[in-house]
Amino acid sequence: MKKFRGLTYLYLIFDFLGSAATWTLFNIFRKKYVESQLYGIDLTFHPDLKFVLGLLFFPLFWISLFGIAGFYQKILRKTRLKEFGMSLGFTIIGSLILFFMLLLDDYIVSYKTYYIILLSLFVLEFVLTYIPRVILTTRIVHNIHNRKIGFPTLIVGNGEKAISTINELNAEKKSQGFKVVGYIKTSEGTDSLSNMLPELGTIKNITQVITDNNIEEVILATDSENTEELKAIFNVLIPLNVSIKATPSMYDILIGRVKMSGILNAPLLSISFELLSPWQANLKELTDYMLSLLAIILLSPLAVVLAITIKLTSKGPIIFKQERIGQYGKPFTLYKFRSMYVDAENGGPALSSKSDNRVTPIGRFMRKTRLDEIPNFYNVFRGDMSLVGPRPERQFYIDQIVKVAPHYIHLQKVKPGITSWGQVKYGYAENVEQMTERLRYDLLYLENMSLFVDFKIMIYTILTVFRGKGV
Repeated sequence: MKKFRGLTYLYLIFDFLGSAATWTLFNIFRKKYVESQLYGIDLTFHPDLKFVLGLLFFPLFWISLFGIAGFYQKILRKTRLKEFGMSLGFTIIGSLILFFMLLLDDYIVSYKTYYIILLSLFVLEFVLTYIPRVILTTRIVHNIHNRKIGFPTLIVGNGEKAISTINELNAEKKSQGFKVVGYIKTSEGTDSLSNMLPELGTIKNITQVITDNNIEEVILATDSENTEELKAIFNVLIPLNVSIKATPSMYDILIGRVKMSGILNAPLLSISFELLSPWQANLKELTDYMLSLLAIILLSPLAVVLAITIKLTSKGPIIFKQERIGQYGKPFTLYKFRSMYVDAENGGPALSSKSDNRVTPIGRFMRKTRLDEIPNFYNVFRGDMSLVGPRPERQFYIDQIVKVAPHYIHLQKVKPGITSWGQVKYGYAENVEQMTERLRYDLLYLENMSLFVDFKIMIYTILTVFRGKGV
C-alpha cells in the first residue's frame, strides 16, 4: 500500500540510528576494554576521522544487508516470530562479515578478546536494531488485528462456501487484514452472496476488477469442484501479482495442507507463487543491475563497431524495438540490434528460422553469437528483464501458445531474461509448436529456480556465444 510507504522509511531510519549507536558504543567499549587492557592504562575514547567515516559506512552496511534479506519489503505482512528469527540470523551473518573484514587484525592480549569483540558487536547491533523494529511491527500487527489496516480483498465464488467464508472473517476476534470489497460471480447455480456484498463482475473480467479496485488479496471460495474452471481462474490470477488464499476442503484439513497464521483465524489455504526466498530474489535483482551495468560498459566498444557495421551494410535503424510481455503480463519495449532488413514483417508477425532470407549478413553473424542481444542489457538495467529468465514473447504468440498450453502463463511469475534454460537446452523456436516444446524447459527452470542454477545457465550461454551455436 502506497499510503503506508512512510512506515518503510521508519524501519530504515531506526535501523540507521541503531547501527550508528552500535558503532559508537562498540568503539567506546573497544577503547575502554580492549586497548586499555592491551596497553595497561585507562584510555579515553576520542572521536577521530576513522570513527566519523564509520558512522556513515557502518549503518549503510547493515541497511544494505537487511535490505537484501527483505526486511523493508511487505512490511504490513510481517510476523513477529519470523522477524525475530531473521533478525537473529542476519545479525549473526553481518557481525561475522565485519569481524573478518575489519576486526581480525586487531592487536589483542589473548584470543579470548576476539570472542568478546565479536559478541559485543553482535549484541549491540541486535538489541539496538531489533527492539525498535519489533515495536513498529507490533504496532502494525495490532492495527491489522483491530481492523484499522486492511488489504482490499476479492471473493471468488457466490455459493454457500463463499457465505461461510464471509461469516468466519467477520466473526474473527483478531482480523487477518482482509477488507472484502466485493465478489466475483462464478458458474455456481445459486447466487447467495448478492445480499451481503456487491457483485463486481465475472471470471471473464476479473483482471479489470482487480485493477480497478486495487485488489491485493483474492480468496477462492467456490462450491464447484470443476477442475477446468479452477485452472482457468488460476491462469488468470497468476500474472496479476496478488496474494491468493483458498477455502480448504475437509480432505485438505485431514492431510494437513492447511497452514493457519493464527489460532482464532478462519482456516485458509495459502497459495504461494514466490519461487525464491526474499534474500535470494533481492540478491538476484542486485546482481542483474550490477552485471548489466558492467556489460554495458565493457561491451560498449564492440557495440559501437556493430552499430557502424549495421548502418553501413543495410538501410534502417540500428536498434530494433518491439513490444514484449514481461512479468505479471506487463508490456515493455525490447531493444536489440537490428538483424533483419527493414519491413521484414510486412506480411504480419513471423518467427525467424535458420535459412531466413530476411536476415542480413551481419545479422546472421550476430544471431549465431547472440551479439544482437547486447542492447538487452539496457532492458535489464531498466528493470524490465533479468539476466536469466524465460525469453519474452509478443502477445500475438502468447495468445496462440495459451490455446494449446494454458500453463504457459506461469512463466509470467518472473521477469523475462536475456538467456534461459529453454534457450540453453532447446535454442530458438521457429514456430508455435517449438515454442510449446521449449516451454517445458522454462517450467523446469521455475521449479528449480536458484542463484546457483542462474549461474550455470549464464556459463552455458557464454560457451554458446564463443562457439557460435545460436540461430
